[in-house]
Amino acid sequence: MATLCRPAIAVPEYVITREQTLELARTLHADHPQLELALRLIGNTGVQTRHLVQPIEDTLKHPGFTVRNARYEREAKARVPDVVRRALENAEVSAQDIDMIVYVSCTGFMMPSMTAWLINTMDFKAETRQLPIAQLGCAAGGAAINRAHDFCTAYPTANVLIVACEFCSLLYQPTDLGVGNLLSNGLFGDALAAAVVRGAGGHGVRIERNGSHLVPDTEEWISYGVRDTGFHFILDKRVPGTMAMLAPAMRDMARPYDWDVSELDFYIVHAGGPRILDDLGRYLGLSQETFRYSRATLTERGNIASAVIFDALDRLFEDGGADDSARGVIAGFGPGITAEIALGTWTVPGNGRDGDRVAGRESVTLPA
Repeated sequence: MATLCRPAIAVPEYVITREQTLELARTLHADHPQLELALRLIGNTGVQTRHLVQPIEDTLKHPGFTVRNARYEREAKARVPDVVRRALENAEVSAQDIDMIVYVSCTGFMMPSMTAWLINTMDFKAETRQLPIAQLGCAAGGAAINRAHDFCTAYPTANVLIVACEFCSLLYQPTDLGVGNLLSNGLFGDALAAAVVRGAGGHGVRIERNGSHLVPDTEEWISYGVRDTGFHFILDKRVPGTMAMLAPAMRDMARPYDWDVSELDFYIVHAGGPRILDDLGRYLGLSQETFRYSRATLTERGNIASAVIFDALDRLFEDGGADDSARGVIAGFGPGITAEIALGTWTVPGNGRDGDRVAGRESVTLPA
């Protein structure tokens, strides 16, 4: 079974605090008829700090989609290699050991994908499979883990590198003045993450099974309006209530395998906002302490889209991990409304099980 190893995380150097965000909203939107509501919603997110890929004075400008997308590509190429190297080190593999790269991002566009650039510049094999995922938003981190698990199930000794690169601040649209947009301006942050899923060896979360769930007729709840000025984030007011539909989906996925999703040992879930976590705890009968790693990500970094679950997982590693064979769930939520869910058990170094057998492996030859 495939093992998700410890992620590597990076955040940009520019920081904006909750107080600075609220003051900017008061200054920029002093005449907004719903300013007080927007301020209250931003304050209720629980976000204390966010990291930005450029200074706030540059973030607030809109030089055009061409300039912004060029900034995305430049920053991604400058920052991604570091998290990739650290993720490979965490998994005790080299670039030559990687058989597929999954690259997830919804905040910029490149073709060829960053996967091609990584293969050309970081000593990956020319035969490395490429899987860019660009349209699953915050659910893409979970989708990347699940597709890596699928690949390693098909090729049991293969290794997959996952890279998540999200510069949400590059989506700021000064003309979008709806309350939902003002809330988003105080919620989303920038971050990068990388992690390796090993078909054999490694320690971390051994993925047992995965699944997806789409809530019918919710396509318009989270979306992009693609316009001359770039990507315009559209957030429906019904989104915070989605756990009423997704919590049962998580329970239904686990039930056929005799897992009770309310009685697991660790929970790594997407922190889209505090109500998402509050409602998930309520519907699953779990204490709020259960989601402490996701809450810490939200508090310190905001909603960092597809990178959230990797940041939360890294916090579990930093906290010493879980007991050997402890059971847990990893879940990402995003547009669709889509849930990408993985169930797994914690494996520790030196436990003698098959997953800790090797620190590396011979190159895998995959069929064309």
